[in-house]
Amino acid sequence: MSATSTTGRSTSEAERLSELARRVLPGGVTAAARVNPALGRPFLTARGDGPRIWDVDGRVYLDFFLSSGATLLGHGHPAVKLAIQEAADLGLICAQETPHAALVAQRLGELIPSAEMVRFTNSGTETTWHAIRTARAFTGRSKVVKFEGHFHGYHDYLGWSCWPPLDKAGAEDRPAVVPESGGIPAELRDLVIVLPWNDAAALEATLRARGPEIAAVIMEPVNYNSGTILPQPGYLEAARRLTHEHGVVLIFDEILSGFRTSPSCAQGHYGVTPDLTTLGKVIGGGTVLSAFVGRREVMEAVAPRGAAVHSGTFNAHLLPILAAQALLGEITKPDFYPTLHRLHDHFCSGLREGFKRAGLSVWVQGLGARFSILPGLTEEPKSYRQAARYDRELARRLYAACLDEGVYFHGGWHHGVSAMHTIADLDQALDAIGVAARRVHRG
Repeated sequence: MSATSTTGRSTSEAERLSELARRVLPGGVTAAARVNPALGRPFLTARGDGPRIWDVDGRVYLDFFLSSGATLLGHGHPAVKLAIQEAADLGLICAQETPHAALVAQRLGELIPSAEMVRFTNSGTETTWHAIRTARAFTGRSKVVKFEGHFHGYHDYLGWSCWPPLDKAGAEDRPAVVPESGGIPAELRDLVIVLPWNDAAALEATLRARGPEIAAVIMEPVNYNSGTILPQPGYLEAARRLTHEHGVVLIFDEILSGFRTSPSCAQGHYGVTPDLTTLGKVIGGGTVLSAFVGRREVMEAVAPRGAAVHSGTFNAHLLPILAAQALLGEITKPDFYPTLHRLHDHFCSGLREGFKRAGLSVWVQGLGARFSILPGLTEEPKSYRQAARYDRELARRLYAACLDEGVYFHGGWHHGVSAMHTIADLDQALDAIGVAARRVHRG
């Protein structure tokens, strides 16, 4: 299973293509997050098939990045490929309404507790942007509460304190509002309130003091983006009660948590229904599709019924809509989630045991079909600040060694299994990861 070393000289095709990319793309990438920390450059992918990807030099890897979580079904699932072909045959229709969008929306409403009405978008970034615009139009208020360590895309309104450096994050009970990017106007800081997550008392105090200013509270109900931090017992229920009491729109950002545990998403898993939900990644079966969904009364603030304008040429493009139909058909099969969860549990258990045998201190934490690997931690992180203390250099070396052994982790905060992995694939990967972990332990 071993591949040519990633720590030596780049192979000729990868080097040639990387040099071309550096000349024509800022940083040699089309998205900043595509630089693989273990390589110091992007992983140049030639193709994918099921649970595997190939690089441009022909080496094959078992993939646990899975398009940052978008390809839950695996690469090139037959049902999705068939849907894409159907969309091509129908003319790749966009900027027009088709009957298929309403059918997908109806199915989402049957599956997801909050999805009484649906609007489709493209990226997760625009989806959370439209969700808070809708909440502002509905309430007539301007400020938004978000949580330290929670990521909601790259727009200026929510690009604050997603992963702040701990030396700039301020007091733990009163986090600083730290911009995630250059170019975000400092004036927008006044529209954002950043709180520690899993602290019901902090949320209650803020809503009691400033409720009449606050349009929305937005959170990841499972904080996969900072180490798969789980909500503490009673926290989501408290957030639901408090926002209702103060007339504040509660938004669950389920772009990453959506469809990991079941078709009803994290809100169904925990039994807490928000006013609005943002969906993305999984929903399009690997194609470009996101959505914001919610309670009818709130969603009717969207134009043309209400004042919150939401439009776009590629909204509900036929290709991703038909891919979403295929995705929803697959994940609602009776054996889909029991099988997926068996794969996830088998792999996470094997990772824990393999790291222990190798002598590496690594915390593995997961829920549903997504998990985090946190080198250097020895107990469950319950806050961003606890998770952020993981050993990044150890992680970089571990992922580089895994690449050498034919297992692809992109790095970062979360990884996953797909419906097209098999137990045999996972055992093959676990053996390779064990070899990599022992190499790292030996230095």
